[in-house]
Parts: sequence; C-alpha cells; structure tokens
Amino acid sequence: MKVIIAGAGIGGLTAALMLHKRGIKAEIYEQSPAVREVGVGINTLPHAIRELAEIGLLPALDNVGLRTRELVYYNRQGQELWSELRGIDAGHPVPQFSIHRGRLQKLIYDAVIERLGPDSVKTGLSLSGFIQNEGGVTAHFNDSVRGDAGTTVRGDILVCADGIHSTARRRFYPDEGAPCWNGVVMWRGATEWKSWRDGRTMAIGGGMGAKFVLYPIAEKSGGTQLMNWVVNIKMADAATSPPPRESWSRPALRSLVLPHARRFAIPDYDVGALVDATPQAFEYPMCDRDPLPRWTFGRVTLLGDAAHPMYPVGSNGASQAILDARSLADCLERAEHPRQALWEYEKDRLPKTAEIVRLNRKGGPERVIDEVEKRAPAGFVDIEDVISRAERKAIVGGYAGKAGFAAEPDRQVAERRAANA
Repeated sequence: MKVIIAGAGIGGLTAALMLHKRGIKAEIYEQSPAVREVGVGINTLPHAIRELAEIGLLPALDNVGLRTRELVYYNRQGQELWSELRGIDAGHPVPQFSIHRGRLQKLIYDAVIERLGPDSVKTGLSLSGFIQNEGGVTAHFNDSVRGDAGTTVRGDILVCADGIHSTARRRFYPDEGAPCWNGVVMWRGATEWKSWRDGRTMAIGGGMGAKFVLYPIAEKSGGTQLMNWVVNIKMADAATSPPPRESWSRPALRSLVLPHARRFAIPDYDVGALVDATPQAFEYPMCDRDPLPRWTFGRVTLLGDAAHPMYPVGSNGASQAILDARSLADCLERAEHPRQALWEYEKDRLPKTAEIVRLNRKGGPERVIDEVEKRAPAGFVDIEDVISRAERKAIVGGYAGKAGFAAEPDRQVAERRAANA
C-alpha cells in the first residue's frame, strides 16, 4: 500500500511515522519551500504524547520541550479560581509538554527523514487536484516555488492534512466559505525572560472575551526561560464583521498589544514587561469551522485542521491531529480494503473531534473563568461564595473526560491496548 499525504504539519508528519511503523509506505508533499521552525508555543496533552512516545519520540521531546507540572486559572484581577496538576504529576503515564510549535514539528520531521528516507518529504509542492477510481487515486501537485508544472503521483489513498484552507475540503464542500470567526483577535509571542514560579507552571487569566495565557516552553537557563504568552481580546461582533486575514506569521506592533496585556494580573509576574520585551508579536484571528458530516470520499480523507479546525482552548489542536494519525494508521493496518479503513477512521475520529469543536466554542475547560467573571465581575473575597469546588471541577474535569485526556481514561486506553496486543 502507498499513502500520499498532502501537508507536512504535525498531523501529516506523525501520520507518516505511524504508517511506517506498520509497514505502510507514505510520501509527504508540502507546499512551503522548506519545513521551518515557525510559530510560538503550544501544549501537547498526555493522550497525544502517549502516541509520540510509542514511536520513540519521548527523548527528543525532552530535549526541546518542557514537562508541564501545573495549570492555574485566574480571573483578570489575578485571583486564583482553580489549579490542577498536569501530565505525570496528575497520574498520567506520560507527560504533558509545553513546547515551541516549530520545534515539535521539526523533531517529527527529522524522525521522518531518518526513518523514511531523505526523499520522503517533498517541499514546494501544493495539492491542486486529484482523481480516483477503484484502483487508486492520482494527485497533482503544483510547483509553489518556481511556478513550474509540478508533479503527478499515484497511490492507494490520499490523506489531506493541508490545514484550515484544505484543497480537498474546499473541493468536497465548495460552498462552505471562509472560516468561522468569533470576533476574538489573538496576539502571541515568546522571549527569554524571568521564570515564573517553579518554571513548569502554566497560567490562564480571563475568559473568552479577554484572556492572558502564560507558560514556559523551554527549561530554565541562568534564571530565565523562553516564556510564551498569548493575549486574546474580543474586538468585533463576528456576526457583522469579517475576520482579519489569517496568518501565524503576521507581525503585530507591541504598542497595539501592550494596553490589552496590562489589563491582566498574574501573581508575582509583570506581564506588561514580558510583552514589552518580546522582539516580535504575531496576530491571528480566532477561527474554526463547523463540524463536517463526513471527511472521506472514496480513497481521499481529511486529517487534523483540514478535518476539524478548532479554537485554541484546552490545548487540543495539535493533540487531536496526532490522535487522528494513530487512528488512521491502525485502521489501514487491520482493514482488508483502503476504503474500509478510511470509513472506520472517520467513524472513530469525526464524532470525537466534532464534540471538541463545539465544547471549545463555549470556552472548553476555561469556561470556568467565564462563569466566575459573570457572577463576580469585580472579583471576590472567597471563591466558594461565588462557585463551589464541585461545580468548578465539573466544568474543568468534564471537558478533560470528553476530550480524552483525563487520567483514568488514559489508563483504560493502555489496558485495552494491552488486552488487544
């Protein structure tokens, strides 16, 4: 079997490694001229790290990422609403990692080149179309660098992991239109700066309308760390305003971000100074797409953001793409026919990811902050007078269970796999 993968992001690269482990040939085609370390920080959850650990990437993750120990939620005034341990400290068999997105992508890419060969990832080629029949699928890729004719390749299936503007998704759903914007603009940045607390803790202050996120994405060095920050502000009514142009690399002036950053308080940390010290900030509208009725059409399917772009709350974007890759590889390994495999993959992953998209639109686990700020917008003396611990736990823990990274379900997955081995 030969699998063609469009897109060398985290999902596409992980899928290639998963397939290779099962003896299935994969070729990746990427529209960018090179796989570069772009972006800023992300969190990758234990249920996804478990999959990367099974293909031998845990040592590489420890070399470039940070094992997250704790997550703390605050209101905008800096009052603590909820805290919880994460990863191994919460009872998972593997860590949660806070990591630079580009470094995560690069370490997976390096593993693909090492295991599948130097020609396994072909860059500068963007998917332009495909045709299929009972015998296979033929995909055509344009030369996105020189504008030449490109190349045509034949395989058994085509996996489109080509992001929120996926070519295949647009072909299958030509009337879908632009991504859905909720009116929130995100500013992101990372710089070497003073550590916070133990150097392994993550803070989220404020709800969906206005939020500040802070966490380190590398180990301490001389009292400083590579600190990642995010400022989210609802800037427009999405019902009447079109979204800004989407780009992770769209530069933003710090002078635009600083007034918003100074609205938030994180205990014992000067968030304004951190943002002011960041050499370059980036702007991005918070967008997703409505869940689809189906991902698979014959021998072509979607994966990652092409299938289920979601708001970046709950740390689930990259994690769900990795889980897609594992499910797809498992289905292709055991199915008698590629089309059967793609049907089983969709049946497994589409309902789960659709639920996360819907939960993230409501704020995900961070909805607990919205609930507190709605009840006590000026702050509180005792959080228990505002909302009980049981209610807070139901919001945060309920999301973890539905998104698949609660500690107990994680152990159940390991037991089920051992029983089926």
